[in-house]
Amino acid sequence: ARSARLGKTRTRRRIKLAAIRPKTHPTARPMSDELLSDEPLEILPGELRARLKDVQLVDVREPWEVETAKIEGSIDIPMQQIPASLDKLDAGRPLVVMCHHGGRSLMVTQWLRQNGFLRAQNLVGGIDVWAQEIDPSIGRY
Repeated sequence: ARSARLGKTRTRRRIKLAAIRPKTHPTARPMSDELLSDEPLEILPGELRARLKDVQLVDVREPWEVETAKIEGSIDIPMQQIPASLDKLDAGRPLVVMCHHGGRSLMVTQWLRQNGFLRAQNLVGGIDVWAQEIDPSIGRY
């Protein structure tokens, strides 16, 4: 009798887990960004410094954050405005996305890659690590 009860419990748990798994849309692109692009998903601050003149640098932080700390020459587009601002970006050029610590920019980078910007990369550690390792004159918050 005990083994019969265990079997029923396991079955119920499987059903519950299956019910909460996200469903993938049949036309969705692969989640592995490495399959979509020859560029690594992320770039280190030192690597970006060497390529800064050759890339589009997109800052996805809010305006008050950009006022506190900014890398000159960046294109400032708050994260929520990225989908409506794609016309400001060149899909054929390398693009580096940054935020404060790299979390928001990683999400934007993945979204951009899934929407045709295959050379988009995330700045590891965001502007905070950039200010620590590359340019200490940039304010930190």
